[in-house]
Amino acid sequence: MRYRDYKTFTAGNYYHIFNRGNGKNDIFLDAQDYKIFTHRLLENLFPDSETLKVLSPLDLKYKRKKLPPEAFSLICYCLMPNHFHLLIRQNSDVKISKLIQKLCTGYAAYFQKKYGHVGHLFQGAFKSIHIDNESYLTWLSAYIHQNPVSAYLVKDPKDYPFSSYLDYIGLRDDGLCDKSPILSKFKSKEEYKKFVLDTESQLKAKKSIKDLMLD
Repeated sequence: MRYRDYKTFTAGNYYHIFNRGNGKNDIFLDAQDYKIFTHRLLENLFPDSETLKVLSPLDLKYKRKKLPPEAFSLICYCLMPNHFHLLIRQNSDVKISKLIQKLCTGYAAYFQKKYGHVGHLFQGAFKSIHIDNESYLTWLSAYIHQNPVSAYLVKDPKDYPFSSYLDYIGLRDDGLCDKSPILSKFKSKEEYKKFVLDTESQLKAKKSIKDLMLD
């Protein structure tokens, strides 16, 4: 699996990371697949977390080289059947490409073992877009959380369990995301919920961040 050389990744900046299955094929086939991917996120974002001892799935029986703790913050995410979106802040000089390489190669190995898959799981190098505008940051979180609705998987994003939206509106706390950069711009979680669900806002958001979407 090849990855781009992201020399522009710098500490303190936000990036929209996304990729999809090779040939637009599904990369998540059942609930366990989503769980394994989020577990990979957890172990790379919080390598010393006590939660890992509880959630460790069956395939994770070997030790891997850890990334530095708190090198990155996951702001929000959505895992779709054939692609994923991650909004990440790089907190140190460790490049986000290191995180994504560990995440994707580990998950690909799991997928290939489970399903006997041959060849590349993902469609080439993952894409990354630097988010240097706070307005884009907020709109992007709404776009990511609305992905399942846009794809007609659900009518309401709260009915889709494989994104961080449930954490943002207070119905769950999976411990993966730092929600403060987004929620600090709203008076309450309910106000953020209204922002995400508002149809007019979504149309404006999609126009504003059309260059940040997965094509």
